[in-house]
Amino acid sequence: MDKKMLEEGTELLIDFAKRGGLIPAVVQDAADGRILMLAYVNPEALKTTLEKGMATFWSTSRNELWTKGETSGDFLKIIEILTDCDQDALVYRVEPQGGGACHTKDPESGKTRASCFYRKFALPSEQLIHIK
Repeated sequence: MDKKMLEEGTELLIDFAKRGGLIPAVVQDAADGRILMLAYVNPEALKTTLEKGMATFWSTSRNELWTKGETSGDFLKIIEILTDCDQDALVYRVEPQGGGACHTKDPESGKTRASCFYRKFALPSEQLIHIK
């Protein structure tokens, strides 16, 4: 494929093969820019997302298609989808339709966390030495 066409063209040419059939999808709240989660998309998940208008992924732990919210009620309505210059990663800009995006709950409130990215660490950190 012509690199210029891939990077500058208007045709959607998502490169699923590059990463073994799955590409990462960063999920971002369209209202405030918060990163809510990271998941993976295969061609079927992207097609379902476009048809339903709700964020759909390929569950790498369950090996099945998964529309966020079908069991929790915490749907993610698609506002727009962005792709990067190489067309091998996506950003789903969404409007959350429920209590949160994460499958975990805040232990103090008992409510679903708004974002899966609720932990942070300071740099430099001795913890980094133990990363496998």
